[in-house]
Amino acid sequence: MNILVCVKQVPDTTEIKIDPVTNTLIRAGVPSIVNTFDTYALEVAARLKDASGGETTVLSMGPPQAEKALRECLSVGADKAYLLSDRAFGGSDTLATSYIISRAIKAIEEMDGKFDVIFCGKQAIDGDTAQVGPEIAEHLGYPQVTYSIEVLKKDSELAVKRETEEGFEVLAVKTPCVITVTKTSFDPRYASIKSRVFASRANIPTLSASDISLDISRAGLNGSPTKVKKTFTPPAKQNGVIIREVTKEATAKKLLEALFAPATA
Repeated sequence: MNILVCVKQVPDTTEIKIDPVTNTLIRAGVPSIVNTFDTYALEVAARLKDASGGETTVLSMGPPQAEKALRECLSVGADKAYLLSDRAFGGSDTLATSYIISRAIKAIEEMDGKFDVIFCGKQAIDGDTAQVGPEIAEHLGYPQVTYSIEVLKKDSELAVKRETEEGFEVLAVKTPCVITVTKTSFDPRYASIKSRVFASRANIPTLSASDISLDISRAGLNGSPTKVKKTFTPPAKQNGVIIREVTKEATAKKLLEALFAPATA
């Protein structure tokens, strides 16, 4: 199978801070990682390749430093990688991003052959929109399955186990298709010394706007209908008060007294 996995390099959300004056993210000194859900998507893709054969390609849209994320992916199961990078892409919202990626997919397919399945993480941990994967499917006109945790090849179709609020369900989907992956019951694999050497030496082509035949008016800030007005850190709330008296009646009385006590200056 010819498999593509779309990944994103994101700031480590455990280290994110917001400037109280400008209300923007402070990125200086914040480490970047491969988006967590994308690592699960890559592992599901790698298991599908192990079982059915084929090749796995990873694609990331971002600044030049996103190449580091691609090399990490090459060390844990991917065979080749492409970086999609151009200043014209800066400020793209999910709609513009998904359009750009869909055009890049078409360009790569002209070089490497058509993809049978395209994997994405269910969402990026820095935005949490869960929109890019489904929008890529819409741009390409492909069927999609979301919140997947396992994918197996069954004859000419894929059997996809997906998570729902009630439990799990298994769907059959024809290829080519787009599948988004949530947290799985198994962890992503670790890189070996051999795979790290391969990743460090691999050639990673960079695709710019001129390489993917896109309508530039649909990219970047001008092609993004979503505008972020501001970001901010919610003010810290005071700790709650636990009321625990000898009896339920006494506890309820104490609670009412606290609720209706006159405010102090």
